[in-house]
Amino acid sequence: MVLLSSPRDTPPLPGPSSAMLRPLQRFYPPPPPPVLQPSNNFKADFTIIYSMPGDSIMARGCICCVKYMLFLFNLLFWLGGCGLLGVGVWLSVSQGSFATLSPSFPSISAANLIITLGTVVMVTGFLGCLGAIKENKCLLLSFFIVLLIILLAELILLILFFVYTDQVSDNARRDLKEGLVLYNTDNNAGLRDAWNTIQGEWRCCGVNDHNDWFIALHDNGVPDRCCQQVYPGCGRNATNTFWTRGCYEKVEQWLDDNKHLLGTIAMCLLGMAFSMTLYQQIHRAGKKYEA
Repeated sequence: MVLLSSPRDTPPLPGPSSAMLRPLQRFYPPPPPPVLQPSNNFKADFTIIYSMPGDSIMARGCICCVKYMLFLFNLLFWLGGCGLLGVGVWLSVSQGSFATLSPSFPSISAANLIITLGTVVMVTGFLGCLGAIKENKCLLLSFFIVLLIILLAELILLILFFVYTDQVSDNARRDLKEGLVLYNTDNNAGLRDAWNTIQGEWRCCGVNDHNDWFIALHDNGVPDRCCQQVYPGCGRNATNTFWTRGCYEKVEQWLDDNKHLLGTIAMCLLGMAFSMTLYQQIHRAGKKYEA
């Protein structure tokens, strides 16, 4: 009688042990890994982009946003400086020493002031544009320093003006009255053109009133631009009606009506400074994430 054993009861065949295969591995190294063949059914895998840290993507997005906002703002700032510089050069060439009202400071004319302001605005805008688009720390630092100097100068001038308002007003009135004496002299065409323009545009006469001209010119006449109805020789006619308000009062009224512009300029400079500082902080944060 033959007993048949089941497969479960059959012992496994003895195979080569690791000790037996170790000498053979010296002569027969393991086969190389299979090489992946290119396939026409290629499908791009963008999972690496979504596997980046969320904070890094957000930081780079903020950097780009602030970068181009800063560039656009300073580009407009630079274009405004170009416009101011062009107007100043045009005034200097066509009108000479236009708007030189003060004989004590003949170099302070409208043309020179506009040229200086336009140059400062252009340089500031250029530093901001180039520093933002190139992400250059040296240019951004220069941009911040220029803004800081402008802001400090503006604040100092405003403080001095409000502290010494009475002294500034008295000195300005006295200096302008001294300029009236030079109105009819041959070598002060710029001063004469300035007074004619101001009195005609602002409808004023003299510094305090039209009587200032009587004292300055030692005559009973006033410039023709003081007349409400202008025609040649109208200032010599005592029956004509002159503008009664002085030009200094008109200037004070204009400054009072537009004093919010000074605050706007200060806030604009502060905003630019803070935007540059924010850009620098985000830029450093982006560098840390990239590292």
